[in-house]
Amino acid sequence: MTVTADAAGARPAPRLFVPSGRLLNAGLALVVFLGGFVIIEPAPYELLLIALMAVWLFAGLRVTRYVLPLIVLLLLYLAGGAIALANVETLSKPLVYFGTTMLLAFSAFFFATIIPADPERRLLLIMRAYTWSAVIASAVGVAGYALGIEFFTLYDRARGPFQDPNVFAPFLVMPLCYLAHQTLTQPLRKSFWHVVGALIITLAVVLAFSRAAWAMAALALAVTATVAFINNRSGRKRLRILTYIGFGAVAIVAIVAVLLILPATSGLFLERAQLVQSYDAGALGRFDRQQLGFLLLFDHPFGIGPFEFGKLFVEDEHNMWLKGFTVYGWLGGLSYIALVVWTLVIGFPLMFRPRPWRVVVIAAFSAYLGQVLIHNVIDNDHWRHLFLLYGVIWGAYAAERLHRRKRVVPTVRVFTARIERATHGT
Repeated sequence: MTVTADAAGARPAPRLFVPSGRLLNAGLALVVFLGGFVIIEPAPYELLLIALMAVWLFAGLRVTRYVLPLIVLLLLYLAGGAIALANVETLSKPLVYFGTTMLLAFSAFFFATIIPADPERRLLLIMRAYTWSAVIASAVGVAGYALGIEFFTLYDRARGPFQDPNVFAPFLVMPLCYLAHQTLTQPLRKSFWHVVGALIITLAVVLAFSRAAWAMAALALAVTATVAFINNRSGRKRLRILTYIGFGAVAIVAIVAVLLILPATSGLFLERAQLVQSYDAGALGRFDRQQLGFLLLFDHPFGIGPFEFGKLFVEDEHNMWLKGFTVYGWLGGLSYIALVVWTLVIGFPLMFRPRPWRVVVIAAFSAYLGQVLIHNVIDNDHWRHLFLLYGVIWGAYAAERLHRRKRVVPTVRVFTARIERATHGT
């Protein structure tokens, strides 16, 4: 750091180091990439995320009003969780739980805030880092499953570099939608590696044997393909999309057929393919617990706090809506429902806006729809990629509103100038 004297001989204050935009973007890419490697906690993702948020705040973080609904609703969600902690006898473990929720909520604020300043670069950067992370994690999961490496499997299911197959597989859905969209909308010679990546991820999702992830992936891919078909008005391109969808369906059927033939996977596949498992039905099964849990809410409007539901009913809620009320009270539960509805409303039109980052929005919103679907069977309030989806969708929404405002202002100025010229001329 160099300090020079001014004309009066005084020494100016030293300039603090401010990281460049390129360095900040590199840190952003690394954080997103590390989201695929969370087999230990605290994961490197959290540690680097905290550091990156601090550095970006120091460098200058501008908040646009278009992301304020996200911020306010998540703050209400957190406030409900903080109030619910009063019902917990031992605070050590619940405080760690609440701290994790707070960090993930702040990550959604962070992503949504930094995207609007440079949406094309940052959204594509996030998507590419996420995709590379998912492909590598999928390859690790598939290889670990094929080689029987216990570190990358759990209950004879692929979990990759994650703690749970039920988190590993849903993490892969957004990049799978991105690769599928790129494949559907580009000639095959330009999308060879997209096809390879999509096949690796698809195989990992299948080998995770997660019914929720299967349903999530099916819905998300259907939405992605439908939107791609609608957005491409050319008859030739639409025919290509339909042809690729046909080949993709054949590939998935072939993968399933192989799994049914192999003795090592056929039994587990048929078992996991059943809609209702033994632990779902029956006394204090998943559905019975959830019914009793919703009745419990009328006696506890301020919630019961983290881990308390499991103490009462043996197992956790396994339902995001129910957990929103039990762990975060009525304030948190209603705030989260409002956030989901609002996100669906603002996110859906973005898939049809002709923007350079539209492919990222399509992948994110399609995956988010899948997340909302599996909210009914999984309590995923600590899934890192769910809060990344919130940040991406709201960041893209803010970018769209700012883009439209920039287009409207010059138009208004031109219109006003023409009126002034016409009036002056008369």
